[in-house]
Amino acid sequence: MNASQKKPHDSPVILITGSGKRRVGNVIAEHFAALGYRIALHYHSSRDEALDSRQRFLKEGADCEIFSADVSNEQEVEEMMQHVYSHFGSLDVLVTTASIWSKTTWEEITTDQIRQNFEINTLGTFLCARAAGKLMIEQPTGGSIITIGDWAIERPYLDHAPYFLSKGAIPTLTRVLAVELAERNPNIRVNCIHPGPVMFPPGTSQDEAEELIQSTLLKKANCPEMVAQAVEGFVKNQFITGTCLPVDGGRSMHAPSEKRRK
Repeated sequence: MNASQKKPHDSPVILITGSGKRRVGNVIAEHFAALGYRIALHYHSSRDEALDSRQRFLKEGADCEIFSADVSNEQEVEEMMQHVYSHFGSLDVLVTTASIWSKTTWEEITTDQIRQNFEINTLGTFLCARAAGKLMIEQPTGGSIITIGDWAIERPYLDHAPYFLSKGAIPTLTRVLAVELAERNPNIRVNCIHPGPVMFPPGTSQDEAEELIQSTLLKKANCPEMVAQAVEGFVKNQFITGTCLPVDGGRSMHAPSEKRRK
């Protein structure tokens, strides 16, 4: 988008948590900037990267600002939402991509690790959605909230128990939010996306990446843009709420290790 295509100030506003870095949330922001949305980027500690992202968006003609908060801190989240609303005048879409993920063997799990995963992945999602929901309740147009789960909560793999425990709560949280917020404003919708592997971890070999690709029914690599397209679908459809959508190439329902029966 160039400057001549910049949208007026009544164009919708999207806030994506965890979007300061060049990861999934940042790609979602790029996708919606191209649709004419005003962009609120969120970061916690990566201020320099968030500033770089903001500058890139501004050069492309997008209306963009950055906002900071620890998503597990209620006061910081509430203040961030108020700052977003004060700056843009509305909040139409929230996407909660902020999360932590790390490899931890069963023998190494500590209560602190479990607590940290729940505080950021679960509580953080709730606090952001609740704070955004308070603003959306007062808007005649309501709004759309998209939470981010994980395809593997149905088929967890080894060495990530704290993460899966925290992400496993997201579908229930999504349905609870959908019910509570629609009761207060029927124009608010809350849905969830369960992405498959989107960005391979650093150090992933070509063979490991190919194995992940072949484990999907579609034999394709996932990418952040696929997740962004799913977010757009939820935002556009006015009659879907409380739903969880896997974006995983069929991996969550397919067991590639099983031999095909003849």
